[in-house]
Amino acid sequence: SSSVMNISEHLSCPLGFGHYNAVDICILETVIIVLLTFLIIAGNLTVIFVFHCAPLLHHYTTSYFIQTMAYADLFVGVSCLVPTLSLLHYSTGVHESLTCQVFGYIISVLKSVSMACLACISVDRYLAITKPLSYNQLVTPCRLRICISLIWIYSCLIFLPSFFGWGKPGYHGDIFEWCATSWLTNAYFTGFIVCLLYAPAAFVICFTYFHIFKICRQHTKEISDRRARFPNHEGEAAGDTGHSPDRRYATVLFRITSVFYVLWLPYIIYFLLESSRVLENPALSFLTTWLAISNSFCNCVIYSLSNSVFRLGLRRLSETICSSCVRSKDRDVRDPKPRKRANSCSI
Repeated sequence: SSSVMNISEHLSCPLGFGHYNAVDICILETVIIVLLTFLIIAGNLTVIFVFHCAPLLHHYTTSYFIQTMAYADLFVGVSCLVPTLSLLHYSTGVHESLTCQVFGYIISVLKSVSMACLACISVDRYLAITKPLSYNQLVTPCRLRICISLIWIYSCLIFLPSFFGWGKPGYHGDIFEWCATSWLTNAYFTGFIVCLLYAPAAFVICFTYFHIFKICRQHTKEISDRRARFPNHEGEAAGDTGHSPDRRYATVLFRITSVFYVLWLPYIIYFLLESSRVLENPALSFLTTWLAISNSFCNCVIYSLSNSVFRLGLRRLSETICSSCVRSKDRDVRDPKPRKRANSCSI
């Protein structure tokens, strides 16, 4: 009976559909988390490998931030193994509170890094379009590395008060019972996070992309007027070398940013409502949380569908892997039993 009590106190299953072979398993939660974990890890590993294998992608300074987001999202997928194993194996719950706090903190920090990187990407594109002549002097690899380091430091610091009893860092959809019942959100801490993270990032992104597309629209209008006045090939060639590549790339990044906020908006709204004690629903908490976490997989999908250079790098990576597999099979067929040499080194 003590073991049954330990199990019932350990896990919270807001979407569970009963028992399976007399063992408490939150079936739907487990399926959702396992699927998301696999997709997030596989998708972001693909993005990381493509960036390392496609030199053309490094021509964009935003590749630093895209890769940082990919690593942060990869760590999100790895972190999701914790609730998956907890749902499947039912640990004793001795360190349940610490596990819950650390997991919630890590997830919040990693998503804060993604949010800050999106804001920095929008600033980078804004500088590229508004200050094209001095852009290379303003945005250098050294400054980009410093900026990324500051993003990680700031994201780690802003959620530290949660360890000292000042509210939850923002993770809902609790798999652990302790997280759902004993670790409560705090309206003041929620306001602190919104004022220092969510609101500034959203304001920067809205401001920069509004001006980016406004400038690009003006530039397109100027090109159209020029072509109407001088309908020759030289005018068209001169007009096509303007901001059109920057605009296309800014559009790709704007799609990534838009999907990020669409998936995170229900989570943020529920976070605010629960902190204010207006709404408390375990099922809604679970769905909004893992909808937001699913964004870690959406970034690589949007980038692969929208960026032709990325698709080229992905195709080359696939061809390299396939050709290496074919060569290894041919080698095995031609020489099934290779002779061993005394001083040989096989890779």
